[in-house]
Amino acid sequence: MKGALLVAGATSDAGKSLLTAGICRWLAQHGIRVAPFKAQNMSNNAVVTPDGGEIGRAQALQAEACGLEPSVRFNPVLLKPGSDRKSHLVVQGRAAGEVSAMSYREVKPRLHGLVLDALEDLRRDFDVVICEGAGSPTEINLRATDIANMGLARPAKLPTIVVGDIDRGGVFASLFGTLALLDAEDQKLISGFVINKFRGDARLLEPGIEQLVALTGRPVLGTLPFVEGLWLDAEDSLSYSPDGVIGRGAPPIGTTWLRIAVPRLPRMSNVTDLDALAAEPGVQVRLVRHPAALADADLVVIPGTRETVDDLAWLRRTGLADAILAHHAAGRPVVGICGGFQMLARTIADDVESKQGTVDGLGLAPVEITFASDKTLGRPTGTYAGNPVNGYEIHHGQVSGRAPDVPTWITTSSGAVEGVRYSDGPGVVYGTHWHGALESDGFRRSLLAEVSDQRSLVGFVVPPDTAYVQVRAQALDALASLVERHLDTNALIRLIDEGAPAGQPFILPGAP
Repeated sequence: MKGALLVAGATSDAGKSLLTAGICRWLAQHGIRVAPFKAQNMSNNAVVTPDGGEIGRAQALQAEACGLEPSVRFNPVLLKPGSDRKSHLVVQGRAAGEVSAMSYREVKPRLHGLVLDALEDLRRDFDVVICEGAGSPTEINLRATDIANMGLARPAKLPTIVVGDIDRGGVFASLFGTLALLDAEDQKLISGFVINKFRGDARLLEPGIEQLVALTGRPVLGTLPFVEGLWLDAEDSLSYSPDGVIGRGAPPIGTTWLRIAVPRLPRMSNVTDLDALAAEPGVQVRLVRHPAALADADLVVIPGTRETVDDLAWLRRTGLADAILAHHAAGRPVVGICGGFQMLARTIADDVESKQGTVDGLGLAPVEITFASDKTLGRPTGTYAGNPVNGYEIHHGQVSGRAPDVPTWITTSSGAVEGVRYSDGPGVVYGTHWHGALESDGFRRSLLAEVSDQRSLVGFVVPPDTAYVQVRAQALDALASLVERHLDTNALIRLIDEGAPAGQPFILPGAP
């Protein structure tokens, strides 16, 4: 087998990231040398690769599905939204300044050649490359400068399948409309549809599928069922349940739940740090927007953010800052990760990100934070309470001062100071710049045990054997199984090997 395929979505959160991972895993299980590729991603969930750059978290998951380490090759352009109008631009893993929606249009022509070269390099090195589109291929206002959907597919001659989410309704209209608003050359590459997240008896869809096929001349390659357990590494805010619960909350081993509340910051980043906690039986992790939602929390975790100072101001406007302080004053623990750790500081001096100078932090951690112009990127290792800890760092803020004798949370392999584990009163405050640390099983269990002790949760039992690597592997295997059982895999293989079929009909009206 030799070739490539583009997985596009009729809408955001249609399921293209997980379907791409599933196809990658299915191919890898059959001995195919396969790699993922997303020309341009827009996400504040990122990882640091062994080659020292940043890529979207979804591409790291897809690389894992292929049995590969994450690499900047798999996501050459990453946009990290910092506001409604501006994003931080990362090119080939390295910071490349800020762009607005309008100024990015001027940068895109230069990036177009770069992503085409990156895809061609992968195609030389792997048997198959499974590409993921961005948003929808029918964002007709952006088509002229598109580099991730049909702007990638047309020059690279990529057969393209379109995924639609039936759970939100209107799937037949969205699939038909995605095709019908493309111009004739783009339409030639649209080679089939996948219906995702269906609940019930798929035979009920047959009349609609028959009409869609008759109208478009393209096959529906399969219908994927809605599966509760596939929630890891969500990239889109639409992926979270309406009640804010992350994961599916397996029942406790004992008689008591441990409840974690997470402020749903406007610019939160790497919220996937919480997935490992949510994978534990008896641990409920919930994103919250209102102070009352912290009332019954055993632990508050403040996640990372692309805008530390601005999101701290949001905490204060909403009353969540006062609720966090009251939570701590009541003897309940607080954890801050990266930007969340910075918010816990006494002061934050930021002339880089928000450019607001020095502002007061929440004052729960006896440290001062100063933002540096250069971003720290790394994959550090360390230990806590005899447990190995692995993580990754993506931040401008640095600890520029700390009170004497403040205990650290993690001892790094280099012997450097990292984070705090501090108490001068009723509640313990934990803070670290390390993302991904909670994926280290022993470290995560030690935190849960400490929280349980501090809260006197007599009926809570720390799960002794949750292996997060296995949780992820099982999820990827489940995705591959869905592909094998519910999609026309022979048709997928033909598209990868032979490209888009010749003679597919043009559907009016076409592009404006």
